[in-house]
Amino acid sequence: MQHALPFFPGPPAPTTPARPARARIPGSRPDLVSAPAAAETGAVTRGAVRLLESLGYRTLTEMRLASGRRVDAIGLDGRGRFAVVEVKTSLTDLRADDKWRDYLPYCDLFYFAVPPGFRLEAVPDEVGLIIADRFAGEVARASPLVPMAALRRRSQTLLFAHVASARLYRFVESGV
Repeated sequence: MQHALPFFPGPPAPTTPARPARARIPGSRPDLVSAPAAAETGAVTRGAVRLLESLGYRTLTEMRLASGRRVDAIGLDGRGRFAVVEVKTSLTDLRADDKWRDYLPYCDLFYFAVPPGFRLEAVPDEVGLIIADRFAGEVARASPLVPMAALRRRSQTLLFAHVASARLYRFVESGV
């Protein structure tokens, strides 16, 4: 039996039972994200992933690195290089993020992806910048190429392959 893969598979299937959506009440549960904010984050992620795919990358979203950190999107190109994309939809989110530097040893290229209209001058100059919506993305500033350590690249390539294979298996088993 042959299965067709969707063009954009989206985020991985949850590993824990999904909680019902709740309204965000300021100050009540900072771990919950409002529906409009989540929708915008999903749209920017989708556009950034479409851009990476158009540039020859094979991508995964919401992938946990060996360090335990979870990246919004990661791409692996035909030369074995990794690009990591961290999505930011508000200045508050960008300013509160102190973990993005932890991603740098796990990629050759690092980008922030933001929606159109975002204050671009707020994004650090030393990384790449993607402007994206739900349809597409565009590189507004190229990321500097900083090669990963060879041993880390090998282990991350294996991790990427295992995560991708596990997601494909779940997709096939779901009968979609």
